[in-house]
Amino acid sequence: MRTQGKITRWDDERGFGFISCNGDEGSVFVHITSFSGTSRRPADGDVVYFEIGKGKNGKSQAERVRFTDEPKPPKRSTGRLQNRLRPVNFAWLFVCFLIASAYFNRIPWLVVGAYGVMSVATFFVYAWDKGSAQLGKWRTAESTLHWLALVGGWPGGLAAQRLLRHKSSKQQFLSVFWIMVTINVVATGYLVWMGKASFLYQMTH
Repeated sequence: MRTQGKITRWDDERGFGFISCNGDEGSVFVHITSFSGTSRRPADGDVVYFEIGKGKNGKSQAERVRFTDEPKPPKRSTGRLQNRLRPVNFAWLFVCFLIASAYFNRIPWLVVGAYGVMSVATFFVYAWDKGSAQLGKWRTAESTLHWLALVGGWPGGLAAQRLLRHKSSKQQFLSVFWIMVTINVVATGYLVWMGKASFLYQMTH
């Protein structure tokens, strides 16, 4: 349970002090590490919210201390986190689908390798484009990035969007990107499902 109190004694050099609870003559020990999500140092007279826990010596100690005049840190949205993970989960499922298809001889292993090579290449193209943007140099055309996604490099493009934070917030680009992903996945799925990948074996054998 959160309690409100006031810091009555604070030693900033040693990083600890005491909090006097409202309506209570006693005080609770507090350490600087118990303050979370704050941008300033505690001082005598600061009013805080805190929870009472046990220190290493078994005595009461203030935990999760927050100044009353600071806004409460926002909670992470579970729905937003799930939305961010959906593309990643989709990519992993597709990779597993490719491996399973190759294992059961529905497609050559060369196709799995081609996806890997194209994904690595696409990742580096994204990285190059981000570096060029930061340095004000010649940029990679978005049509090139979309073409790379269409021919199988979209897992690498997705990884670059997540890890490099590049092209991850431009909605127009993302809309076209996912159209390219859909076309690629549907085409690959059709070849596997309908057994139309025999010509690939003829090319690789």
